[in-house]
Amino acid sequence: MTEGFIKLVESLQFPIGFWEILLALGFSLIASLFAYFMYQVFYGSSNIGAGVHRTFIIGGPAITVLLLAIQTSIPLSLGLLGSLSIVRFRTPVKDPAEIGFLLLVIASSICAATNNYLLTIVLFILVFLSLSIQRMTRNKFSLLGRGHLMLSLEQASFPELEEKLTGFLNQRLRGLSMESLSTLDDKVSIHYQYRRQHRFDWAVFTNELQLLAGKNKVEIFIGQ
Repeated sequence: MTEGFIKLVESLQFPIGFWEILLALGFSLIASLFAYFMYQVFYGSSNIGAGVHRTFIIGGPAITVLLLAIQTSIPLSLGLLGSLSIVRFRTPVKDPAEIGFLLLVIASSICAATNNYLLTIVLFILVFLSLSIQRMTRNKFSLLGRGHLMLSLEQASFPELEEKLTGFLNQRLRGLSMESLSTLDDKVSIHYQYRRQHRFDWAVFTNELQLLAGKNKVEIFIGQ
């Protein structure tokens, strides 16, 4: 029965062989799993992201299939791109590292669809080594010894809390600097950098910040 199914699939008019498709999808899935593993190891404990790593396992093989289809049919590829253009992602990317991992998954999916397996392996080795070196040396250099803090609050409450919030953060965090401020959907998001402190009590910091905000809701994202 299995041999009959394989012969049936191979008899279909498709420029790419059945085993080539399985190889590309299998390699893409393994690469996506490894990207998910690296994200959890190097950034999973920071809890600052929007959770895009949960799409890696599905997204990698799905992108590979889209690219395989694009290779065989130009009209189909135009239709797929048109359908994808209507998708809107409402969750903002809170951690720049997520963009890098998304690009890593996309790159591995493209390589799987184009049979560039060695290139993907070299890419993952370089990324893994780079992240490992960064983790080992980040506490030895001031540039790598800085953390990230993002606060999100209602735009209506921002004028009332801005002065108190700034004073509180300057008092509790060393070397504080505001990197960016953005407004989206009636919410203000502020990105700070600070100098890491040994054994800093984030639970107490979070409770004090919530007490300072009072009835106003403040979302906190911490990146180590």
